[in-house]
Parts: sequence; C-alpha cells; structure tokens
Amino acid sequence: MKQRFLIILFLFGFCVQNNYSQSIQSDSATKHLNSYSNQTDAFQDKNYYVFSYFKNNGLDGLHLAGSRDGMNWKAFKNDQSFLTPTVAKDKLMRDPCVIKGFDGKFHMVWTVSWTDKGIGYASSDDLVKWSEQVYVPVMQHQDSARNCWAPEITCDWATKTYMIYWATTIKGKFKETASKLEAGYNHRIYYVTTKDFKKFSKTKLLYDKGFNVIDASIVNDGKRYVMFLKDETREPVQKNIKIAYAKKLTGPYSVPSDPITGNYWAEGPAALQVDKQWIVYFDKYTQHKYGAITSTNLIDWSDVSDQISLPAGIRHGTIVKVTKDEYELLEKQ
Repeated sequence: MKQRFLIILFLFGFCVQNNYSQSIQSDSATKHLNSYSNQTDAFQDKNYYVFSYFKNNGLDGLHLAGSRDGMNWKAFKNDQSFLTPTVAKDKLMRDPCVIKGFDGKFHMVWTVSWTDKGIGYASSDDLVKWSEQVYVPVMQHQDSARNCWAPEITCDWATKTYMIYWATTIKGKFKETASKLEAGYNHRIYYVTTKDFKKFSKTKLLYDKGFNVIDASIVNDGKRYVMFLKDETREPVQKNIKIAYAKKLTGPYSVPSDPITGNYWAEGPAALQVDKQWIVYFDKYTQHKYGAITSTNLIDWSDVSDQISLPAGIRHGTIVKVTKDEYELLEKQ
C-alpha cells in the first residue's frame, strides 16, 4: 500500500512539473513572438516614405507616392497632381526634389524649362497645401548658360544651411569634353546656398572632374557626403550612375567611382536608407521603366529591379521620410 502511494505521488509530481515546464516554454514562446511582433510594429511605425515625381513632360506638376518598406509604392490622390506649375516661360515641373528642412517645412525645387536660366521653388507644411511658386534665377548672370536641369536641395545640419545644386551647360566652357552629339550639351554641377530661400549666395561650380555630368543627388551617410551622379558622357558612351564623396557639403568631391548601374542607360538617381540598407532608384529612360539597386556598404550592389513596384509612368524625383500623421493626410487626398 505504501509503495503504491509513493508511485502515485511520483506520477503526480511529474505531471505538475511537466505542466509547469510546458507553461514556462509557452510563456517564453509567447514573449518571443510578442517581442518579434513589437519589433515589427516598431519598424513599421517609423517608416513612412514619400516619392515626389513627375509624369510625361511635367506640364501637370507634382505627383506623390507613398511606401512603408521603401520598395513598394502607391500613388496618392489617384495619381493626380498636387501642384500645377505656374512660373517660367515653359511652366514645367520636372525633376521635383522635396526635402524636410530645419524649420519642419517641406521645401521643393524643380526644373521649370528645358532652356531657362533659373529654377522653381515652393514650400509646404504638409505636402498638400503649397506656398506661392517662386522663380529663382540662379544662372541669370551667365549670358551663355543654356539651361538649369534637375535641381536638388541638401541640408547642412551643422550650419543650418541649405545647398541647392543643378546641372548647366555654358557655351564655350569645358571644350575638352565638348561633343556635337545631343545638341552639344556639356554639363557641370553648380550650386548656391541659402538659409531662408529668400537670399542666396553667388553661384559657384560644385563638380567638375573632366566629364559631362548631370543629376547630382547628395545624402549624408553619417560620416561624409555621398553624391550620386550621372556620367552623361556620350563619346565613348557612359550614361550610368556613379558615386563621389566629400567631407563638406560644398566639397571638394572625389573623382567618381566605377558605375554602380548595369549595361543600360540610367539617370535621375534617388537614394534612401532603410535601416542599414541603401536603396537607389533610377530611371531606365530608354526602356521607359524604373530600376533599383541595394547595398549595405555603398560598394557592393545588387539589382532589385524585379522586386520594386511603382506608379506607371513615374519620372525623375526624390524620396523624403515623413511622419505618420503627414503620411495619413496624403492617404486621405
């Protein structure tokens, strides 16, 4: 009888211990899943991106698309324009660059014409309602300037200064790289600085490394300034995206890297960093479609063009990170 009682007691203890162990394991698994879920929610909660772009020739103005992962984009407002261009002789809004400034406002510059000597500027608190558009005559002092293409803005947070930069061809300059092809365009990158978008510094040369260059786009990787650019050389043909580096926003910038894009013509680089991964979008303009590459070190690149999703007809623009409230307001348009 005593022996039977000890066996029953042993079995009861084993069941209790086993249930307790299973309960601990279950709680641990639940906590692990909850932790993973919280991490995922936190990742999703902090990632709201807006792609500013134009369509066709830029006559209808600013288009915006949104993404939570930086790879899949959906047009806001049923892909209708958020802002119709009103300045300059051609009244275009090509290559819109939108950044968020020190003042919390969104600031935008764009190409107003194929042949004008200035650029467009406007600002907004929410990307929906925009200020009056202003024409900024950044190359008006140059009688031989033929154009001002693809302006962009980059912030210098140390000095609270904005740098605006663009590509211009000046007739008779840089004859060593002149070509009769493509209407003889022979660009270099120029810039001005400003603290308020009302007063601007004198225009200066930003990038000349002995080749025709357009579509500069500059970001800070935490250690230096990184300029993505298009080598526009026609003879022998380049037409690809490269990278240059500088310690200061205004340079001097290094000679360019080897091409980071493939065996196709590419332009209009737009870069963003999602956690530790860089994603660079670009227009495969001869193929009438967009491409993208990724890297964690800005050296080794992988093509992910088959993994991205963008609105039909999207053309050269930029990407800006926004808040949840700003993103949700755009979704309501």
